Amino acid sequence: MDTDTPQHETATTCAYCGVGCGVLASSHADGSVTVKGDPAHPANFGRLCAKGAALGETFEQHGRLLYPQIDGARASWDDALSLVADSFTKAVHEHGPDSVAFYVSGQLLIEDYYVANKLMKGFIGSGNIDTNSRLCMASSVAGHKRAFGEDIVPGVYEDLEIADLVVLVGSNLAWCHPVLHQRLIDARRNNGTKIVVIDPRKTATTADCDLHLALDPASDVALFNGLLSYLFERGACDDDYVARHTSEFPLALAAAAPYVPAEVARRCGLDEHDVLAFYAMFMRHRRTVTVYSQGVNQSSAGTDKVNAIINCHLATGRIGRPGSGPFSVTGQPNAMGGREVGGLANTLAAHIDFDDEIGVSDIAAFWQAPQLVQQSGLKAVDLFDAVAVGKIKALWIMATNPAVSMPNADHVRVAIDACPFVVVSDVVERTDTNAAAEVLLPAAGWGEKDGTVTNSERRISRQRAFRAPPGEARADWHIISEVAVRMGYARAFNFTDSASVFREYAAMTTLESGRPRKFDIGALAHITRQEYDSMLPVQWPLAGSGADHPQVRLYGNGEFSTTNGRARFVATKWRAPAAQTNNAVPLKLTSGRVRDQWHTMTRSGLSPRLSHHIAEPYVEVHPATARKLDISDADIVDIIKGSDKVLVRALLTDRIAPDTLFVPMHWSDQNASKARVNTLFAPNVDPISGQPELKFSAVDARRFDARWYGFAVTRARPDDPTVAYWARMRTQAGWRMELAASRDSAPTNAAEFAHLFARLCGPTPTTATLSQFSDEAKNHYRFAAFNGGRLLGALYVSPHPVSASRVWVSSLLQKPLTASEQRAVLAGTAGAVAGDVGALICTCNAVGANTIARAVVSGSHSVQMVGEATSAGTGCGSCRMEVQTIIDQTAVRNGA
Repeated sequence: MDTDTPQHETATTCAYCGVGCGVLASSHADGSVTVKGDPAHPANFGRLCAKGAALGETFEQHGRLLYPQIDGARASWDDALSLVADSFTKAVHEHGPDSVAFYVSGQLLIEDYYVANKLMKGFIGSGNIDTNSRLCMASSVAGHKRAFGEDIVPGVYEDLEIADLVVLVGSNLAWCHPVLHQRLIDARRNNGTKIVVIDPRKTATTADCDLHLALDPASDVALFNGLLSYLFERGACDDDYVARHTSEFPLALAAAAPYVPAEVARRCGLDEHDVLAFYAMFMRHRRTVTVYSQGVNQSSAGTDKVNAIINCHLATGRIGRPGSGPFSVTGQPNAMGGREVGGLANTLAAHIDFDDEIGVSDIAAFWQAPQLVQQSGLKAVDLFDAVAVGKIKALWIMATNPAVSMPNADHVRVAIDACPFVVVSDVVERTDTNAAAEVLLPAAGWGEKDGTVTNSERRISRQRAFRAPPGEARADWHIISEVAVRMGYARAFNFTDSASVFREYAAMTTLESGRPRKFDIGALAHITRQEYDSMLPVQWPLAGSGADHPQVRLYGNGEFSTTNGRARFVATKWRAPAAQTNNAVPLKLTSGRVRDQWHTMTRSGLSPRLSHHIAEPYVEVHPATARKLDISDADIVDIIKGSDKVLVRALLTDRIAPDTLFVPMHWSDQNASKARVNTLFAPNVDPISGQPELKFSAVDARRFDARWYGFAVTRARPDDPTVAYWARMRTQAGWRMELAASRDSAPTNAAEFAHLFARLCGPTPTTATLSQFSDEAKNHYRFAAFNGGRLLGALYVSPHPVSASRVWVSSLLQKPLTASEQRAVLAGTAGAVAGDVGALICTCNAVGANTIARAVVSGSHSVQMVGEATSAGTGCGSCRMEVQTIIDQTAVRNGA
């Protein structure tokens, strides 16, 4: 059978961000998977970003959790499930229902979320189920509920395409939601849409904007309070709309009054002229969408930031109308679905809160749950604090890695390790969190499980299985149901498949509530298995069905989900972050995502393609700050907060403000020696949403005094080396690793480096040959091992950061080498042997920096021309800023 011929093509939904792109996945006879965008899906119309396009590379059995484990040993499903059920039952019996907790994830499907929420809140009788969405979207939830009475995103993606002005706040849309960004850029090209970016950093998103406001971190409330005051003073508010459809406007206006443009400029660190330019643009363009994400939410004042933005839209009547409205874009594929189901500890289910007596009573009757919880449970930070002090006796973590992603991550890891009973459901065997578990349960992953997700525009799409789970992995909803049955709740958890779970969930959304509620998918409560299998993307409220039904906006008629039907203005006030810089910690630290990686890299880190763009943890440092700290480009840097620190590579750039640092959040102890940046963020939370501050910390930094630097490629996965700094990532046919050692550590001579190289390569055939170069006086060493003309590994050591052509050397693992190529390996550069494409810039089309530079020298002097010559930037477009940087740098080098 031809292994290149697809066995079938399955329409499913991407596993990454909240855009919810449709994917067509093809499974091949040899086990490989290829993917492409689904042109019929209304979220992406066939487009995919680099991460989505590489999903086929993430199916790898090595490293998967294949069988249940108890204390590190393989166990049967029956033994593992019985132990989980018995441990939770025992804790509840001896210490009460609040002695147990679930910590779940936006990676779960709606069906998984529903069963977990039902078990914890309905039958165990505790509110202690929270989700990692608490870390990214909880402030939006709280802001929506304060303003609208319900957690509702009023707008749709189409609004970005028909708006006259799009304001992006705390959102690097080009890297974090690339497909949505491309829809916006197309609108800019076709319609002249104006774009304002509000972000402390220059990012790929700022490359395509009319105005960039690089405000100080945490100053958003001052900026938008100033905008509200500006609009009122200039008579730009919609007085009729405010009078008929809102309440409490005078209170919000009084709170905003002190924020005159000069004061806003001072508090935000902006030029007053730029502030006024933004205000004038907002006032002038009736069709305005304000898109915001983690830069707003991940703050100890996140809820006030959200409401300060919403206030400006309410004041101008720009809510729920075509091309107008505040728009929260979610970070996970089912973060919205988890919020709808009730996965947050402070909500019950289906947009019904604990203070809704009618709704609570109806849910108790619907579930036939006499022990239904009556009050909120512990939010994420409080939950792990309770674990730390011994209040939580049994903890179940599902599809997330809190030992890396939570603030004060070392404290969280210690807390999990000390908990009397921990069970983790996951697709991979080794994570920082799994190391502390008594029981590991193998879960089915993307492409293996079946269910639904809700994206940022309230569109429910199917995730479909197109291959069998490996080993004994099972769907999460099924695992949870089996535990529930063993705890004595068989009648309530007798689900036969994911469709039966979805039907029950849809039916619940029709229950009565004590206040108006827009969320209702009851029309799907009687869906058959066949209809569920063939279900097209559907947006609620259900005005129709199928991918081509009209866009559904909410609140355009001025009728909100509050008891009086009016939206509420909220008085907001700027306040300084809880963390403050001083002489001991003089630098501001912020964090976020990189273009081609995702969360803690348990999935995206499996893709060699995605690993080439940025292969190690790094810190952005402004050149002026670097001079003060005696840090040079590519040095290793210690970033310190108290007894906690991370080691990362220095990247000098003016994209970041002086005395501010940026470190990505993706690296864990599984792929770097010490790069879990969330150890440096204190658990300071928003008092309303409970969302922790992950965009501001006060730290110090210093250059790591390295004795030597190293770079290695190996065919086999190298073990963790015993050096201070290392970072390990995939390549197409092996692994690459960056290294650096402290002054007082070995190796120090050729023999010791040869031994290190042998350890990195692992066992090699007896027929392998070794080439090496040593200059002990200058501390330069190079090693390469070959077998039958194939490269087994190479190591380059230098007293300075190694200058080897990393992508080229890594590519040599894929093919037999000629004699001249083998000789070139020790040099670490292609030279005249072959063209070196350079560092990967365009992941979609595998275009490197050198290829782009050669195109520029040959006459391609714009991003468009480079794209035509090389295809760089013609995929998802998220590399366009980097392409422009290479154009500029090449022009400077060539005297243009």
